[in-house]
Amino acid sequence: MQSTSARSAATEPAVAGKRLQVRGRFLTAVALPVGGAPGAGYLAALDDLLKQSPGFFSDAPLILDLAEAEGLDAEAGFAQLLAGLRTRGMVPFAVQNASDRQKAAAAAVGLTALSAGREAALPRKSAEPEAAPEAIPQPEEPVSTTVLVTEPVRSGQRIYSERGDVVVVGSVASGAEIIAHGNVHVYGRLRGRALAGVHGDESARIFAQSLEAELIAIAGLYKTSEEIGDAFAQRPVHAYLEDDALRIVPLK
Repeated sequence: MQSTSARSAATEPAVAGKRLQVRGRFLTAVALPVGGAPGAGYLAALDDLLKQSPGFFSDAPLILDLAEAEGLDAEAGFAQLLAGLRTRGMVPFAVQNASDRQKAAAAAVGLTALSAGREAALPRKSAEPEAAPEAIPQPEEPVSTTVLVTEPVRSGQRIYSERGDVVVVGSVASGAEIIAHGNVHVYGRLRGRALAGVHGDESARIFAQSLEAELIAIAGLYKTSEEIGDAFAQRPVHAYLEDDALRIVPLK
């Protein structure tokens, strides 16, 4: 599972004599890998995943990752896949890592194509003497900001830090969600979901005074409450990534 964020610019066009204000919004989406030409076997495996994480994908914006779905390139195949996902409460709206043929088929069933940030070589001009490039001022690095929450986080609430950590002094209720570019610190009971390093920072960490979480995730790797088990239940813990695995250890 990976986590993806998008932001729109704020504009104020004039419409019918009135000013329409469009506000920017952040969207956290889940990237779902699709392998081969998905059929009954794929949906059965997906059902097993949903049993481990009940409600996690429900009504959540979903991006289909087609990096390994070479066999899925026809409109009928996408329509069949979308029907299967939507009957399971998922809301797919886009694809990534798609070929041109896959993009066309996805667009035919209402899915947009997103860039996955792959590197591409720039076109080169014919060899000519080049003038020395002018020095261009480098943009300043965004300032890391920490979101401090001094009240308990109630069920249904979502706390998000775009460029830093989230620190919760109290507890996080079941059904609440803490999302951070950096680390997540919860100095009470963590009963909801905690997602750290959502922009891909594998050095991000999660600290909880009492781990009772529905789900924890770092840079897209996650564990559900069933996978966490009873070994760390209601104990102070520290979670981090090591060797492409999400580790949980007691806080000393």
